[in-house]
Amino acid sequence: MSMSHLYGTDGDDGVEMESFEVSDWDLQNEFNPHRQRHRQTKEEATYGVWAERDSDEERPSFGGKRSRDYSAPVSFVSAGLRKGAAEELSDEDSDEDEKPGKQEEIPKEFVPKKLKTGGNFKPSQKGFVGGTKSFVDFGSWERHTKGIGQKLLQKMGYVPGRGLGKNAQGIINPIEAKQRKGKGAVGAYGSERTSQSLQDFPVVDSEEEAEEEFQKELSQWRKDPNGGKKKPKYSYKTVEELKAKGRINKQLAAPQKELSQVKVIDMTGREQKVYYSYSQISHKHNIPDDSPQQPLGKDSKPQGFALPELEHNLQLLIDITEQEIIQSDRQLQYERDMVVNLSHEIQKMAEVLSHEEKAISNLSKVLDMVEECERRMQPGCENPLTLDECAKIFETLQDKYYEEYRMSDRVDLAVAIVYPLMKEYFKNWDPLKDCTYGTEIIAKWKSLLENDQLLSHSGQDLSTDAFHRLMWEIWMPYVRNIVARWQPRNCGSMVDFLDSWVNVVPVWILDNILDQLIFPKLQKEVESWNPLTDTVPIHSWIHPWLPLMQARLEPLYSPIRSKLANALQKWHPSDSSAKLILQPWKDVFTPGSWEAFMVKNIVPKLGMCLNELIINPHQQHMDAFYWVIDWEGMISVSSLVGLLEKHFFPKWLQVLCSWLSNSPNYEEITKWYLGWKSMFSDQVLAHPSIKDKFNEALDIMNRAVSSSVGGYMQPGARENIAYLTHTERRKDFQYEAMQERREAENMAQRGIGAAAGSVPMNFKDLIQTKAEEHNIVFMPVIGKRHEGKQLYTFGRIVIYIDRGVVFVQGEKTWVPTSLQSLIDMAK
Repeated sequence: MSMSHLYGTDGDDGVEMESFEVSDWDLQNEFNPHRQRHRQTKEEATYGVWAERDSDEERPSFGGKRSRDYSAPVSFVSAGLRKGAAEELSDEDSDEDEKPGKQEEIPKEFVPKKLKTGGNFKPSQKGFVGGTKSFVDFGSWERHTKGIGQKLLQKMGYVPGRGLGKNAQGIINPIEAKQRKGKGAVGAYGSERTSQSLQDFPVVDSEEEAEEEFQKELSQWRKDPNGGKKKPKYSYKTVEELKAKGRINKQLAAPQKELSQVKVIDMTGREQKVYYSYSQISHKHNIPDDSPQQPLGKDSKPQGFALPELEHNLQLLIDITEQEIIQSDRQLQYERDMVVNLSHEIQKMAEVLSHEEKAISNLSKVLDMVEECERRMQPGCENPLTLDECAKIFETLQDKYYEEYRMSDRVDLAVAIVYPLMKEYFKNWDPLKDCTYGTEIIAKWKSLLENDQLLSHSGQDLSTDAFHRLMWEIWMPYVRNIVARWQPRNCGSMVDFLDSWVNVVPVWILDNILDQLIFPKLQKEVESWNPLTDTVPIHSWIHPWLPLMQARLEPLYSPIRSKLANALQKWHPSDSSAKLILQPWKDVFTPGSWEAFMVKNIVPKLGMCLNELIINPHQQHMDAFYWVIDWEGMISVSSLVGLLEKHFFPKWLQVLCSWLSNSPNYEEITKWYLGWKSMFSDQVLAHPSIKDKFNEALDIMNRAVSSSVGGYMQPGARENIAYLTHTERRKDFQYEAMQERREAENMAQRGIGAAAGSVPMNFKDLIQTKAEEHNIVFMPVIGKRHEGKQLYTFGRIVIYIDRGVVFVQGEKTWVPTSLQSLIDMAK
């Protein structure tokens, strides 16, 4: 059974394809109320014609069940009745006759290719199923599918590389997506149009314009009920509206102004026209239509009165008038702005003019005063100008005409007027006889002429500061002359002169005097000084310069020390003149250089003197000892203690031992001991080495008293010696306590903070701090010592401290121990 009325046959491979055309069977069954109605399933509603159906749900069977290829292209035809077989044959014959001509007219690349059924990719094809490779790999993803989309497009006439639509007016590239910056609404971050969108749709109309355009297009399909042309609508504008329009159009951007100068050729009409800006095209008026007249119909009415040329000219006149009104308004606004600007300029110029007139009047008065001074400066004038009167004139200039005075060249004015008067004033001046002469007048001129804005410390400012130039050219020559005739040993007058002028003279001029004039004279005099022959001590004419010169005298100290050392080579401590010469230099020399000088030149002489000292308790000569002790303030305590330990105490202890071995009188020994101890100052006695030596003498005396048990003993000797020992050691303890109290008071006065005060200053303070931390009692034992060292109780333990080491009392001897071990023992 042939189903040619329902299924078409492909001419190439004879595969039957279901046709979607309206057939006779469709028409017959359309009006059959008893036909079997097909209810659409869910799958058919989703996939449409591509839904899979069972054989029972299809149309009445026409030959049994067969497989279908849903990837085959769909052939659409225009709606209508299917032709009969005879008509189709005749149409095919006519089509065959017309085919050659049609194929020649249509380009080959635009003819859609005939599609094969099935979606398999064949080796003979150069592209994927559904047509050739599209423009810029369009739809390249379909190579992995059956290509139904491409086949549908080509079936409907789509050509790769061209747009959709009847005239290929659609877009070629797919729609681009633009990612929004944030999570705001559409348009919250500005325009979201892509470059392709701007290229395809350059103009974006608003919704109102789009609505108007839609209504306009819709009205074209409607018939005008009046049957005639619409009447033109006229818009009337006032002069104010034209002015506002002109102000808006005036605010053109730079690119628009550049485009307004472009030459444009318009070839849209019958004749070629040339415009010189795009604005002329936009303001172009409709010219009477040059198109041929359409023949009048039966219902059309001829125009009774039509003058298109006149209308065109009138429109041009109206536009020209509008432009003239706008231009006049702009010119009027410009003139008004110009009037306001000129009024402000007139006001400013009036202020400047008044200021200039005032300045001219002030300058004229200043000029009159200066000319009056010059007239009185001329020789032979009846009323010559004095220095005090000139100072008053300059004070007037400074007070009343301050700006003019500061702006003027004071250097030239002072050179012309003040300098001659100043030379006359100092003509007969002797600085050494009258050192304060002229200080007041110079101080007054300093306030008048010195430039406060310049810190003048060098001679480079002479051209800009009148006062410094005055001092350098007028005052300085007198100082040079007097210094050249001055003797350095007569320093009093020169020192007084410079002291009186130190606050008036500029700093750089005073430095020049001291460095270039005074110091060379002093250096030359020091080189010629001889301490052995000169009767005038050198400190008498060097030390007065210390307040003025200070560190400038350092180069003189080295040759002075060298000459003093040469003079002391043959000196003996019995000569007290050396101390008188050296004593003023102790505070002048640095401590290091002074100590080195003493150790090199004085201490060896004193050691020789102590070696010559003979200690004889019965007939003692103390001159040599006095010569040495007299230098106690000159040499350091450590140097003096070293001399006593090396040259005095060995002989003194030896004499004491020999005296104790010959049945001595202990009262005389006690007096002898106390007498020698009184010869030393408290500062020397406080030194640990001196304490040790005197304690050693007490120990020798105690051993001597305790060893002579069987022999004769002077009555009361043992008690006297014990009392002496107890008294001397109690004095030492009291002295130490007093020294500690003084140190504590000094620390309190210095304002040492709690943090600094908590830091131990010595080993004893460290032990005290540790005892407080562990709640251990640490206190001295009053009146008890061991080898001159104070004994302390640390809890129940008796200790003493010697040179940063703690000694604990053992069974027989004193044992050194650590601080932690001491704490453990006390606990």
